[in-house]
Amino acid sequence: MSTPTRTQVAQLIDHTLLKPEATAEQVTELVAQARALGAYSVCVSPSMLPLTGTGEVKVAVVCGFPSGAHHGEVKAAEAARAAADGADEIDMVINLALATTGQFEAVRAEIAAVRAAAPAPVVLKVIIESAVLTDEQIVAVCGAAEAAGADYVKTSTGFHPKGGATVHAVQLMAKTVGGRLGVKASGGIRSTPDALAMIVAGATRLGVSGTAAILDGLTD
Repeated sequence: MSTPTRTQVAQLIDHTLLKPEATAEQVTELVAQARALGAYSVCVSPSMLPLTGTGEVKVAVVCGFPSGAHHGEVKAAEAARAAADGADEIDMVINLALATTGQFEAVRAEIAAVRAAAPAPVVLKVIIESAVLTDEQIVAVCGAAEAAGADYVKTSTGFHPKGGATVHAVQLMAKTVGGRLGVKASGGIRSTPDALAMIVAGATRLGVSGTAAILDGLTD
């Protein structure tokens, strides 16, 4: 596989700002940065919507973030509000306790509720917090996401103390969904080699905050 160009990598990036203390002014700057860098989207908290001046840059928002320990109907309502406020994409966090205790049908039902609340063409990404799960649980959760109609599975919130994306998790997720869903790697991707390793592993989207530093290591 040849090294992707700067433009190609930029078009895989969700330029992200999810710090709880982030201000509206900082999000405005995030949008300007995303446009200047050629990023695919910005990823922000839902209270920041609606956004203006995004141009070709898509708008992604998180849902049930960062713990996932919300009632499914609350996540669905949050997703519906975000879509109504102009979100192109929803990144929802699963209920991790359901996954770690093997309740995968309940995981599927929760994802399906969010999918119904924010139907296509809104893109639904399912954050599985892969560092918390065993390989078997990762496979099962990816299956639940696919069965529920999700468009992507995503490694991490970037907020869990167990860590973010790993090459192993991305490889396993990509193998499980077999190209039928996208795979978003997020959490701890801070350098050009980090980003390229995730792409080689099978990531089709990257969630990063240090977009400029990653792209600076690439050429067109």
